[in-house]
Amino acid sequence: MGDILITDDESDIRSLISDILEDEGYRTRTAGTATECMDALRDEEPAVMILDIWLKDSEMDGIDILKVARREYPDVPVIIISGHGNIEIAVAAIKQGAYDYIEKPFNIDQLMVVVGRATETARLRRENSELRRKDAASAEMIGQSPGFRTLVSNLKKVTNSNARVMLSGPAGSGKEVAARWIHANSSRAGAPFVTVSSASIEPERMEAVLFGRESPERGIEQGLLEQAHEGVLYFDEVADMPMATQGKILRVLVEQAFQRVGGSEKVRVDLRVLSSTNRDLEGEIRAGRFREELFHRLNVVPVEVPALEDRREDIPVLADHFINALNKAQGLPLRPLGDETRALLQTMRWPGNVRQLRNMIERVLILGEGTGPIEPSELPNPSEGGGDTGDVTLSGSLASLPLREARELFERQYLMTQINRFGGNISRTASFVGMERSALHRKLKSLGVVTASRGGARVARVDT
Repeated sequence: MGDILITDDESDIRSLISDILEDEGYRTRTAGTATECMDALRDEEPAVMILDIWLKDSEMDGIDILKVARREYPDVPVIIISGHGNIEIAVAAIKQGAYDYIEKPFNIDQLMVVVGRATETARLRRENSELRRKDAASAEMIGQSPGFRTLVSNLKKVTNSNARVMLSGPAGSGKEVAARWIHANSSRAGAPFVTVSSASIEPERMEAVLFGRESPERGIEQGLLEQAHEGVLYFDEVADMPMATQGKILRVLVEQAFQRVGGSEKVRVDLRVLSSTNRDLEGEIRAGRFREELFHRLNVVPVEVPALEDRREDIPVLADHFINALNKAQGLPLRPLGDETRALLQTMRWPGNVRQLRNMIERVLILGEGTGPIEPSELPNPSEGGGDTGDVTLSGSLASLPLREARELFERQYLMTQINRFGGNISRTASFVGMERSALHRKLKSLGVVTASRGGARVARVDT
């Protein structure tokens, strides 16, 4: 179990608490003065602290030590004990961040319950810290296409400012990864990255989740805004936020302060706010579903995250990345992509974007056999349907057309697919399809195919 640091100026109290806890399997250390407590704290960070408010012959009392502990060791829960207890002391301790408060003489069962809860809280805080570190590592941006390079260039411009950024793009395109990349490469990288899932939080709970609660019985329960202090607060799919909550968030952005539910004092926070949406927010404003002022507050720097179909060059690179990541995380086979498989992946439709590609790769690795290259036959059949399959672009009712029209339709679809696969690069497309570049240009002109810029990349379209 965890290590618990017990600080009390009465040796018999220290020994009693230590003996009780060690009988239950905890490791303990003890300190009789503020100096001994601070030395022990800095020597090794404990899982939990039990701290007497009144410390004789010490320059600091328990509240002073609590303040230092909360500032320097924020993940360590502190349980305050005192034989001079009253409600004012309890409230003062809780307001300074104490986990709980116990009066002497204490009940052993009560002590064990509080210590057990505090130990579990410490474990969860350590896990959260570890997850934050992993999140920073997982904020890696993968790609090499023109659209991807444009995205990264735009992200680099906003990393070292505190400007609010609105990331727009279709679902599954990697907006949260882009937000985490901004955080990981900014001056706030060591502080929390807290996600607000606007769609999954019930409207009636939104205020408590965001602002936290405050009550005499439970003390202070921090909300997401407070947890993100000095770090980044990320509103995922902000268009799903209830209108009433939008107004309260707007006030927080203006004042950088809020009140907890049930509280009366203003809580000040230092936050950088990032947001994302897959909707047209200006259209939502016109429909009366989104506050225009909030939009302008959040949309200081708009950044577009391109769909996977606008960065087809990146599909093999992303697939290789997912194969390696799934091998490390889940022990799935480390299988390379066959050449035909790479080409087929680049010709498929990806309505679910990068998320869909990852799901497909995971499915193939789980269901596949052997360790050889992944073959086209292992990819999901478009006719199966389902959310994680991709439909092949080269399709249509060719059988119902005369040969000349069918051939023209096929050539148009085929060449557009290859151009998009190679990021609009005509030279690479010509080399792959086995045509001279000038001949390809003539063929495209005869088919009415042109290339245009979209999301920083060149894509093929029919000239209308």
